[in-house]
Amino acid sequence: MEGKCPFGGDRMGGAFGTPPTLEDWYPDRLRVELLHQNGLAADPLGPDFDYAAEFAKLDFEAVKKDIKQFLITSVDWWPSDYHNYGPQMVRMAWHASGTYRIADGRGGAGTAMQRFAPISSWWDNGNTDKSRRLLQPIKHKYGNGLSWGDLMILTGNCALEIMGFPTYGFGGGRLDAWEADNATYWGPEIWDPKNVNGFDSMVTRDKRWRGKNGDPDYDLENPLAATHQALIYVNPEGPYANGDPMGSARDIRISFTRMAMNDEETVALIAGGHAFGKSHGMVSPKDVGPPPEIAPMEAMGLGWANPKGPGFAQYTMTNGIEGSWTPNPTQWDNSYLENLFKFEWKQVKSPAGALQWTPTDPNAPKTPDAHVDGQMNDLMMMTSDIALKVDPEFRKVCEKFLADFDAFTQAFSKAWYKLTHRDMGPRHRYLGPEVRIEDGLLWQDPLPERDHELVGETDIVGLKQAILATGLSVSDLVFTAFSAAATYRDSDKRGGANGGRLALAPQKDWVVNSRAAPVVEKLRVTMADFNGKKGTGKKISLADMIVLGGCAAVERAAHESGIDATVPFTPGRVDTTQQLTDVEMFEWLKPVVDGFRNYTDERFGQISQGVAPEELFLDKANLMKLSAPEWTVLTGGLRVLNANHDGSDVGIFTTKVGVLTNDFFVHLTDTDLVWDKAHADGLSFVLKDRASGAPRFRASRNDLVFGSNAQLRAICDVYAGSDGHPRFVKDFIKVWDKVMMLDRYDVKGHRRTASMAS
Repeated sequence: MEGKCPFGGDRMGGAFGTPPTLEDWYPDRLRVELLHQNGLAADPLGPDFDYAAEFAKLDFEAVKKDIKQFLITSVDWWPSDYHNYGPQMVRMAWHASGTYRIADGRGGAGTAMQRFAPISSWWDNGNTDKSRRLLQPIKHKYGNGLSWGDLMILTGNCALEIMGFPTYGFGGGRLDAWEADNATYWGPEIWDPKNVNGFDSMVTRDKRWRGKNGDPDYDLENPLAATHQALIYVNPEGPYANGDPMGSARDIRISFTRMAMNDEETVALIAGGHAFGKSHGMVSPKDVGPPPEIAPMEAMGLGWANPKGPGFAQYTMTNGIEGSWTPNPTQWDNSYLENLFKFEWKQVKSPAGALQWTPTDPNAPKTPDAHVDGQMNDLMMMTSDIALKVDPEFRKVCEKFLADFDAFTQAFSKAWYKLTHRDMGPRHRYLGPEVRIEDGLLWQDPLPERDHELVGETDIVGLKQAILATGLSVSDLVFTAFSAAATYRDSDKRGGANGGRLALAPQKDWVVNSRAAPVVEKLRVTMADFNGKKGTGKKISLADMIVLGGCAAVERAAHESGIDATVPFTPGRVDTTQQLTDVEMFEWLKPVVDGFRNYTDERFGQISQGVAPEELFLDKANLMKLSAPEWTVLTGGLRVLNANHDGSDVGIFTTKVGVLTNDFFVHLTDTDLVWDKAHADGLSFVLKDRASGAPRFRASRNDLVFGSNAQLRAICDVYAGSDGHPRFVKDFIKVWDKVMMLDRYDVKGHRRTASMAS
């Protein structure tokens, strides 16, 4: 036949990325490549873009003026409720921030992930795509000097302000991500993306809970905070959509606690947020089109197409509940709580079929329709609102706010500030004229200001000599410095060596840190000797001493291996106090598995839910911003220096402990050696001589993963070769310095940093 390819293959079955891929063929493989997600190659601005400098060029008041004008200027393609986009934008900002959870610090508005799947297409984020599209002209006007993350939160603040609410402050500095998040664990439930035209098909909770709501052992698995897949917090119709207010209260408390909110903050956020706007439920969920991620191409990234009427205005559909909580939905007042407590409420169904509540008193106040002039509607409450009335502890807070509107206003103002900034880390990262500088916000992990002159190069050399003269071993010094820095997590910029919290509760009492206490005490003595010298004006903090001790030890270990090298050290860390340390919130930073120190919690078998130690090790590497090469070389160095939490020989594949050799890689990849399980559980192993069977070394899964995983083994080969040692020492020192500096936002600024692999 004319035109037919003579060699066949005249059908195109797939292209780059078309399934099946590795995830389909080998779903249980360790996805090491996820460490390179959202890398510099995806960033059109590049590593030299200084966001702080660009943000500083903005006329901040002009930006706010433009936003506030936009909020009261309705457009035809998506008209505002009540002629005011304020409530819609408050919801957008709230939902962008509300993904934050304290267990691993992930979520939040910091990288504007609401723009990308899966969050962009969650049921609970219905029509937030319209909110962001409405903001696009402002984003284009101010360009790269105003990130999407900052614009979304600032718009939420401006919305509150034009509705009469006094916001607490605003800090810029959010750096946008550039690709979808394909790694964060949002829960075990799986939904069919081609069958999302309904609440029940996406919003599920069947696997994340232990027990039933009300059971003594009722519990939400870690690290989750949302009670359902594809929701921000809780099902507004109650658990299992059953309309049970007390059950809803239980879910609310669990969810908001996991988001680092106490009861007062929880009530303030719910009552404050529901003082504005309305919920939308005029159309059955089954009639609404697919979410943005799988909407037709011509929709240009907008989802949830609504076929009823024009598809918006009085026909808008989001969560299926219809109505407003207050008589004046665009004005800050206390009518939400006043009406909640003044009237009794009965269950009814929305036009979409959702369960909601309305006053039993026909004379209760009405609320104006959002789009039909002159039409008045019944007030609405959700089951999650009635929960605040029936739960004894929530009710106490409500009654306090009812009696003192100023206290309510202040509580909501501070809770909103916390909600929208919780993932941003220390105040050093905040930008702009509305940053609140005060030490009373314990959730910011405050650090005192430095009150002394920094040590210089000559001082540093002398201090290194003094530290090594104490008799502390290389292993102990490296372990202690790494333990101080290893709490850092880039997700919410918490933890790290700055502050010296390794010497404070709760960190000083963690089993994983038990080796550090005697080292810290000896370093205190050396610090006191230096700081006691008169006339210099120079002092060094304990936090700096801990890091400097590690640097001195790495230099000695490199020297003993035959390579003289200088390990960078940047002074300026300060020591915080126990009073400025929120013990409960820092307890969340305690690791279940820390593969770097070969630590696995003794309860791991009971709490792991099938998660392997190496998966949590990968998780930790991601939280520490490490690439696969950095993860590999850091682990190999810590092993030969023996930074194990208990000082054991597990993973110490060398006879020269404390010397910075490449022995870990040499022995891990040695084909004359063979590994056997030491126990049936597959958590520990023995390395034996292949010929004689004689045991050589012991190991954990956190060691063997570097030889069993193809990507990690390829990196190990680089360092195991005959020319690998000098490169290993150089690369280890580089990543060591990176880890010690992870939390130094006082000197790092707002640039994206290239990893060793970039």
